[in-house]
Amino acid sequence: MQFVSQLSWFFKKRWLFYVLTVLLMACTSYLNSVAPRLVGTTVDQIRDHSLTWQSLQQTVWLLLGIAVTMYIFIYIWNNLLFGSSVLLDKLLRERLFRHWTRMSPSFFQRNRSGELMALASNDIQAVSNTAGFGVLTLVNTIVVTTVVVISMIVFVSFKLMVAALLPMPFLALAINRLGKAMRSRFVDAQQSFGHMNDHVLESISGMRVLRSYVQEEQDVAAFERVTSDVMEKNIRVAFINALFQPAVSLIVGVSFAIGIGYGAYLVFQNEITLGELVTFNIYLGLLIWPMIAFGEFINILQRGNASVNRIQDNLDQQPEVTEPLRPAQVKVPAPISFQGLTFRYPGAESDSLHEIRLEVERGETIGIVGRTGSGKSTLLKQLLRQYPIEAGRLYVGGAPIETIALGELKAWIGYVPQEHLLLSKTLRDNIALGKPDATDEEIEQALTMASLARDIANMPEGLQTLVGENGVMLSGGQKQRVGIARALLLDPEILILDDALSAVDARTEHAILDNIRRYRQGRTTFIATHRLTAVTHAGQIIVMAHGEIVEQGAHDELMEANGWYRQQYDRQKLEQSLLAEDKEGRES
Repeated sequence: MQFVSQLSWFFKKRWLFYVLTVLLMACTSYLNSVAPRLVGTTVDQIRDHSLTWQSLQQTVWLLLGIAVTMYIFIYIWNNLLFGSSVLLDKLLRERLFRHWTRMSPSFFQRNRSGELMALASNDIQAVSNTAGFGVLTLVNTIVVTTVVVISMIVFVSFKLMVAALLPMPFLALAINRLGKAMRSRFVDAQQSFGHMNDHVLESISGMRVLRSYVQEEQDVAAFERVTSDVMEKNIRVAFINALFQPAVSLIVGVSFAIGIGYGAYLVFQNEITLGELVTFNIYLGLLIWPMIAFGEFINILQRGNASVNRIQDNLDQQPEVTEPLRPAQVKVPAPISFQGLTFRYPGAESDSLHEIRLEVERGETIGIVGRTGSGKSTLLKQLLRQYPIEAGRLYVGGAPIETIALGELKAWIGYVPQEHLLLSKTLRDNIALGKPDATDEEIEQALTMASLARDIANMPEGLQTLVGENGVMLSGGQKQRVGIARALLLDPEILILDDALSAVDARTEHAILDNIRRYRQGRTTFIATHRLTAVTHAGQIIVMAHGEIVEQGAHDELMEANGWYRQQYDRQKLEQSLLAEDKEGRES
């Protein structure tokens, strides 16, 4: 069975619990089959006028004892079975989350957030349900049917059993057809649910934009179309689901008709007694639940199979960047050397970086400037090892970067990206994200370096202020400075500021950069920016265009070269002076 093979690791781990569950369910089924025999015997004793008060008492007490024993057994196997189901739910979620944390950015480009949420919620629930209720229905069907059929043969009549169970092959055929339809429709419903999740995530995260463009009604209408699609596909699933029980009830009803009719004939022919006929019909009644359960099992199994395949397909996707088999031993991540590095994003048609050559010594500050889309961020991401690169093109501390353990490489780097990623926690929690055990003195120093101490002092709750989802309570400049303080708290060997000062004013920018120069002497810093005043102090400045380095040198050297850097610097200085004059004019 595909479901079992996909989850063999779990069933091997919990095999003892499942064996105990099956044994207890078998004992319960056996005890359940004793009661009809006792009832049939009592009926025959009444008919023969041989029933005594003592035998009646024994029968009643025995039935009560069976009921109590069954209660205990059912309680135990329910805990064993559904406890395993809940554990599987937990382990699958942990596996998925651990898997996602190892994935590179291209994985999240291929898999939408809504689809991942559907995997972690609906699909895992379907798998867990199959491992719990599905196992219950399967074992019940097999064990109860086996015990009841054997009891029918031994205690009543083989001929009557065969006649009553003749319609059962038609039940198997109907359930097989319905099961195939259920699986395909359930997969469509799950995919539709993933699309709905995507829409909700995009709408909530972009609510400010939607409101600013007065698109609320259009978005509601679009969401209604998405939810209608989800509803229609789930109705299709429900339609198939609704056919299972009627099909089972119809077949079971035919079996009852045969049992009563042919059984009465056998009684008149003196082949069985009236008590045996009563016993047989109770046995037949005991088969109703297994037959219904079998239909439910096929239903649940098809859903579980579809979901476990979706989960396994996701888990089978491997990160493009993997750990080296024999990690190089690097004590200090310097120098950093780009030796003709060319890079193309997965699936892209052209190179994003071409023949990058750059030497960076320890303690240097490197400025990276250029037009939007010139490759600044892409160049910095090569140090983060987010994408695979050609071997032997980037060296850190004398070793090819692909031979360095990923954990060791990331421990050297403090990265402040263009996007602000803040958690819905306090300011302190956000700043101490990479160093949860940081002391108050260390956090205070990081705040000072990021020019954030004054802002926090003006907040009523200080560092305990909740920033809201993705920092909704903070301004753009405050978000950026929280990210800078978070990186500076780690005191990394390599600090990467990827356009991380775009939302702060020139005075704050100057203060932050001055603090970084003073506190980070002997440490390497990369600064990618559109504002050239942020890199005038850098030992090296590279100007990028179309993924290539077109100018390189110190600030004075680039000014003398009279290229793009000189033109852009003069333009920005002129803009600043005009803005300052305009401000003075308004104030006067």
